[in-house]
This record gives sequence, structure tokens and C-alpha cells, in this order.
Amino acid sequence: MSKNRLPVLVSWVGGNDLKAASGGESGPVLSTLRAGRFSRAELLCSYARDEVNSYKDWLSAETDIPFNIYHEPLSSPVNFAEIHQAAAKRLECLRRDGESLAILLSPGTPAMQAVWILLGKTRFPATFYQSSLEQGVQQVEIPFQIAAEYVPAAATVSSVSMNKMAVLSAPVDAAFDNILTRNKAMLVLKQQAQVLAQKQVPVLIYGETGTGKELFARAIHNAGPRASEPFVAINCGAIPADLIDSTLFGHKKGAFTGAIADRLGVFQQASGGTLFLDEFGELTPDVQVRLLRVLQDGTCIPVGGTKEKPVDVRLITATHRNLMADVSDGRFREDLFYRVAVGVLHLPPLREREGDLMLLADELLNAIGQQDQTLSGKKASPEAKNIMLKHAWPGNVRELHATLLRAALWCHSDSIEADDIVAAMFQMPRREEGPLVHDVSQGIDIQKVMGEFAKPYLQQALSLTGGNKTRAAKLLGLNSQQTLSNWMDKYGIE
Repeated sequence: MSKNRLPVLVSWVGGNDLKAASGGESGPVLSTLRAGRFSRAELLCSYARDEVNSYKDWLSAETDIPFNIYHEPLSSPVNFAEIHQAAAKRLECLRRDGESLAILLSPGTPAMQAVWILLGKTRFPATFYQSSLEQGVQQVEIPFQIAAEYVPAAATVSSVSMNKMAVLSAPVDAAFDNILTRNKAMLVLKQQAQVLAQKQVPVLIYGETGTGKELFARAIHNAGPRASEPFVAINCGAIPADLIDSTLFGHKKGAFTGAIADRLGVFQQASGGTLFLDEFGELTPDVQVRLLRVLQDGTCIPVGGTKEKPVDVRLITATHRNLMADVSDGRFREDLFYRVAVGVLHLPPLREREGDLMLLADELLNAIGQQDQTLSGKKASPEAKNIMLKHAWPGNVRELHATLLRAALWCHSDSIEADDIVAAMFQMPRREEGPLVHDVSQGIDIQKVMGEFAKPYLQQALSLTGGNKTRAAKLLGLNSQQTLSNWMDKYGIE
């Protein structure tokens, strides 16, 4: 194969690609073909044949790059065995022809993306791409290596149980007992949430992605007087702009193209119960106005309707945004903010929940084993735990769960070792900084700076040794337990 030969782009055709053929955005496949340099594209599609043919005709008119589309009917879009068979067959054909491979990860289900990564990092070395409206088309570095012999271990897990394990969602019957913690701040939050559960006031939950906002919301609902009534959850950031009113307030038949029947909005679906609006801060100002009217009047008018409909919901909202800053900058209505921010809970990220990481890791591994017996009994070794304790976990509990699931699938024995955890982690690029990150010319508190640097290491050493000061001092290179105690007093560590 010539070094200058362009790679073949391989991808599934996803829902956003089909929407593009109906007049939407370009879609990941076309965007990538336009942005990169490829000899041709080999596309797999599990949708109905008539949709495949329509997309093929549309794509032919949009690009000069030759392509083939292969209809791959799947019993389920998350059936790992069928996805693996279809993808491996296509990649094997290309490898026999000596083609250089480029894989587009974005279209399709998470199961399809996982199989692409497994194949592209083991049997069929490939360059990876992803495409999104926010960041455009980018070449992706998958920052871990997978040994080829790891793959068969994952194959013993059924696709049904794999799908269940991959989804970390709040259980329908979530109670405050489901919120595992021994962290003091989290214990206080649980107490506050239990008080709020008995009241009818709106609750606003702040927290990064994966911190358990919906788990708290469901627990508040299940512990309150509306527990026997519906709990309806919706992600405001995932609703298309032209469907937001219909989704929230419902619509009448014929209100717009595609409205073939009357439809209840989430306010009416949750009537008598609790409505949970996740990513609440993503609502646009015009929608904020209409939502405020509903909360003030207790009524809403469906799209295409003329008669007001009464609504009776207990509202719980959640966001990762700083809404007070958005209010100050004019991006969020002040009157709506004060309407929803009566009971306010700030959920800390996992990296600030001292003492909780290993508690949650053990519980998640137990849950993974209960969902599939082939993975039961998996435990993290002390070395693996040390690696986990050093990680910042920007994705919080959701990232921890996904990492442990990958490690459990790929490790050879019941003991998950350090190498297994490293291979399962996504290491985000870090901006390199020099040691002088403070501007001395403006004056600094050197003792405070030293404390900021030393405190995390003291806490980590104490955590690793179970609070044994003698062993912790040895890990830190300190002369004695008394020296460690002095440092703990100096920097306020219990």
C-alpha cells in the first residue's frame, strides 16, 4: 500500500445523518467527508431499506467522494454480537485490500461506538474521528491501549445485560438510602433533602454531570406526600427548539405539521406528582417567560389550543450552570430564578467527597456483578485503588461507573489490577503549567500556597493508610507521626 494513499472512512449511519437528508444539519457523515481527505466511504446502516436508499440518493447529490452503503439489519441497536459481526466483516474486507482505515465514532449507539474502539485499537488499527455541531470534525486520540486478548472476555457478557450495565440511571424507587456516602457535606445534604421532601416548595439542584442530581430528585419525590403520583423527568437541553412548547405544554391535533393527535405536555403528564427539569439552565429566554407564566398561574395552554389547562406539579429543577451568574449577565430571568430556587442543594463533585470514592467503587462493582454473573466477584487491587484515588473524575460517579465496567470486562481475573484501570480510563489532555502559577509581583500568601499544594497529598496518604499516621508519614517522607500531626493541625485536616 502506498504511503500517500488516502484512508477509507468507515462509519455507521445514525439518526442525525438521516435527519440531514430531510433538510436538517449536514450530519456527522457528510460533515466528516467534507472536512477530511478520504479515498471513499464504507457506511453501515441498520435502518429500513427505504430509508437507506433515500439517504444514499441524498448523499450522492451532496458529495463527490465515492461511497458504499451496506444494509445491516440488527435485532437491536445495542446487540453487541451482531454489531461486532457486521463491523468486523467490513473492516476485514478493507484490510485484505490493503486499505488504510479511518473510523467515524459519532453516529450510532454507544454499543456501536464501543465496538469500533475495540476493533480499531486491536485487530484493525485505525485513525478515529468524531463530529459534532459544537466542535466540528476532529481527529480523536484514544488515550489507552487494549490488548487483543481482552476482547473475548467482553464477548461472554450478553448484550442485554451489557446494555443495562452501561446505563447508570436513578432507580424508579430511589430513596435516600440509595445515596451512598460517609462524607460529612453529603450527609448534611441528605438531611436537608429529607426536610425538603416533606414540603411542597420548588427545589433547585446544582451539580456537575454525574453527581447524582436525578437520584436526589427521585428520592425527594419518593419520600414526599406525592410519592404515589407520577414522577416525570426531562432533559431541557435535549429538546429541539421547535418542540419545546409542545414538549412542556402539549399540543392539539393539527397544531403543526406532524401533530396527528392531541398530546399531553410534561406538566400535564406529571399532574399531581413531580416534574423534574434537568439542565434547566439551558432554556432560552423566550421559553423562560412562558414557563414563568405557568408557574405563576398554575395553568398552561397547549400549542394550537385556546383553553387553559390547570396544572398541579411539584417542580424540581437541576443544572450544572451558575444561574446566579447567568442572572447577573442577563442570560436567565431573575424572577424565574427566585421562583424555582426556594430549596437549593449544591451537590459536590466526587473529587471533593473525601472518603466516598472507594465506597462507591466497591458498590458499583457489586452491582455490575449482580447484573451479570460472569463479572461477579471482581475486586480492585490496592494498586488499582491507588490509581483511582489519584484521578480527578471530571465525569464523577457516571465516569467511575463506566471505567469500572470497562475494567471488569477486560481484566483476566477476579482482581482488577492497576494496568486494567489505566487501560479503562480516559485521560483528558492537561494544560501544562510551570511551578510559578501565582503572580508574586502582586503579593502572595506563601503559607497559603504551600497549604494548597500539601493538603491533597496529606489527605490522600491518610486515605490510603486508613488514617494510620505512622504509615502516612512514611509515605510522605516525613520524619515522624508528630510531624504529620503538626502539618494536619496547620492545614486544618481532621
